[in-house]
Amino acid sequence: MFDRTTLGLLAATCMTALPAAAQEYSWTPDRPINIIVPWSAGGSTDQVTRVVAPIIEEALGTEVVVVNQPGASGSTGTAAALDAPRDGYTWTANAIANNATYAVTGLVEDTTIDDYHIYLHVANVPLVSVNADSEYQDFDALLEAMETGSVTVGTAGVNSSGGMALAAIREGSGTDLEGARMITYDGGNPAVIAAASGEVVATTQLAVEQTEMIRAGRLRALTVLSDEALEVEGIDPVPPITDFLPDFEVAADYFGVFIPVGAPQEVYDTMDQVWEDHVMNSEALKTYATDRGAVFMPSYGDAALERAMPVVISEACARVTRGEAVLDPSEIGIDCPDEG
Repeated sequence: MFDRTTLGLLAATCMTALPAAAQEYSWTPDRPINIIVPWSAGGSTDQVTRVVAPIIEEALGTEVVVVNQPGASGSTGTAAALDAPRDGYTWTANAIANNATYAVTGLVEDTTIDDYHIYLHVANVPLVSVNADSEYQDFDALLEAMETGSVTVGTAGVNSSGGMALAAIREGSGTDLEGARMITYDGGNPAVIAAASGEVVATTQLAVEQTEMIRAGRLRALTVLSDEALEVEGIDPVPPITDFLPDFEVAADYFGVFIPVGAPQEVYDTMDQVWEDHVMNSEALKTYATDRGAVFMPSYGDAALERAMPVVISEACARVTRGEAVLDPSEIGIDCPDEG
């Protein structure tokens, strides 16, 4: 039997252990929240979501489960999140350009970016890297081989960051790069591993997916799709693609968590405050970004959408140019610039 003093101490301990979130926020989840990552484990979306999930978990005082559901360039898991009950307990994670343009390519019909409340955390940049034993020592040599030879390039699919990066290089170079043959995998991590193992010659996936393999000496980074060199601890500075293609158009690739609309308003009010209070000041997220070659840029709501619209417009309109669109972007509120 416990005496009154012991019971009092136990009660005080339990009260101290209760999450402050129960008092701080208008929404207190009563069961776990699932974040569907529509790519395989280890890729860029999976990595950063597993950094952000514990931050949210601690703030809300409830379990946040990351569920990998890859397939069809991320559209399988995205559709599953949209099809789930709109109760605030099923979210998704991705690059915003994907969620905003799945309808353009027909991978997820009848959807727009307005179907989500937006919570962005980092911006990512693609790298062009080759197997460490490759003959290609710089991007000029690889680009020439892509034009005239035969180069296999591992990506997570046409709609992935790596696939879009390869398409952007084609457009930026002004050639078809007929010698570049894309080999697709179920996520960025498998694509990078394929390049590191020599299964493919190169990869155009994101820096965050490649840095460990570069540090380990299994990949050689040739260029970063940016107008500034990529500098990450333990890796030689990677020259910007504008050193090789001066007119290359660079657009930041923003990643985040997306909560489908239709849940109680208190869900979004709470998550806005969680983002403001915890994610936008997270040292864990800052460390991840610095260590992996990402840019720490949290935002949410209208500010997030405004920040990301340039890349959304760029990707939607590029899909039209490349003949990948089954829907005019204007039908979902994305107006392409007049090429004339």
